[in-house]
Amino acid sequence: MVGAVGRHLALAGFMGAGKSTIGARVAELTARPFVDLDALIEKRHVPIAELFARGEAEFRRVEEEILAEVLAGPEAVIALGGGTVLSPLNRERLRVRALTVYVDVDVETAWRRARETDRPLARREEDFRRLYADRQRVYEEAADGVARDADGVLLAALAVRLRGEVDLSGPAVVVVDERVAQLHEPPVEAPVHRVAAGEAAKTLQVVERLWSEVALGRDGTIVAFGGGSTTDVAGFVAATYLRGVRWIAVPTTLTGQVDAAIGGKTGIDTSDGKNLAGAFHFPAQVVVEPEFLATLPHEERRAGMAEVVKTGLLAGRHLWELPDEEMIQACAAYKAGVVLSDPYETEGRRALLNLGHTFAHALEAGSGYRVRHGDAVALGLLAALRLSGLSTDAVEDVLHPEPVAADLDAAWAALGRDKKGKGVFVLLEAPGKPVITTVPDADARRALAALIRQ
Repeated sequence: MVGAVGRHLALAGFMGAGKSTIGARVAELTARPFVDLDALIEKRHVPIAELFARGEAEFRRVEEEILAEVLAGPEAVIALGGGTVLSPLNRERLRVRALTVYVDVDVETAWRRARETDRPLARREEDFRRLYADRQRVYEEAADGVARDADGVLLAALAVRLRGEVDLSGPAVVVVDERVAQLHEPPVEAPVHRVAAGEAAKTLQVVERLWSEVALGRDGTIVAFGGGSTTDVAGFVAATYLRGVRWIAVPTTLTGQVDAAIGGKTGIDTSDGKNLAGAFHFPAQVVVEPEFLATLPHEERRAGMAEVVKTGLLAGRHLWELPDEEMIQACAAYKAGVVLSDPYETEGRRALLNLGHTFAHALEAGSGYRVRHGDAVALGLLAALRLSGLSTDAVEDVLHPEPVAADLDAAWAALGRDKKGKGVFVLLEAPGKPVITTVPDADARRALAALIRQ
């Protein structure tokens, strides 16, 4: 298990940190149940102030019982009480059954929020501040990650780190895009294996070469350093070598940082289509460094912006208008939330991330993969918005898509083979309201034809 995939997501932190508010938002974005532990205790027993009046030891005993019950249930987002992690028993149960994120808050903000409540431990500011200082070490030791808002929690839940070091604990190799290798030093000191830039890396021949070259044991780590194609192929090698070894993604393109490196999908292309051989294998860590974008060619930046616009349309937010770092964080967090709601694409929700991609993959295949992925996604979004009956302004103003050269019959055949099934598309009822629906063949073919240069 990686992050909160297959586990509860627990929020720890001091009173007034906003755990309940943040937890409810994270639960909404991940389609998980939300449990406010303090509220559940009051529902099952009596007000917390009354329990505390019987002695803190009695309250902590009840808290341990209720937490154990919650952890035995379906995967949820759990807002813990301020003192929940003080209990060694609670910490051990959380370690086994949950990923715990420490919701950090400064003491002034915490006191401002807590002083007007009836919290038993927020009656005297001096005591409150002393308690805050005393508990910081416990929160940090109990947590798997730190965040201050919902986006930060979502990123921590999939081990996505904006800036920071790569965490290695054993032997490693680096799989790097040959163009990236000319521009940047590898993120770790380890043997380097180069692969071609772009889709040319995603072939069985490249996979077979890497299988023979990496020479790792089961304790080894493959570090993928490059764009989406590099993380796709390196992740696939990691998923299949010795039946699965640890891997870390260090994406260097905008596409990789907002989309491709996040979510555990790995794969290669076959003669029949894009990403038709692959595996779900979540990276142990994704390290996102926005400074890599300084060397990104304009066409690669544009390709990444297609994924940004897609995410903004799904979220109902103009994410493409944000400064780079905020834009990357918001997009990555949105994807993390959707992935956590449906990690292995069994519930249908994760398919929403394919907005525009059904047409995009068809165009790529119909052109013999001469059409760049970003250009294809931009056109796919255009088709999806047209079929949705919505304005195409965001796509046209930001991405400026133009019809491309492709064989319509080949593209149509590829669309029919697409993994979402013939006639099934992701459209929008409105920005922020995606739906999975069917489209008549005649309408779909007409929309596809409009994307191909005559």
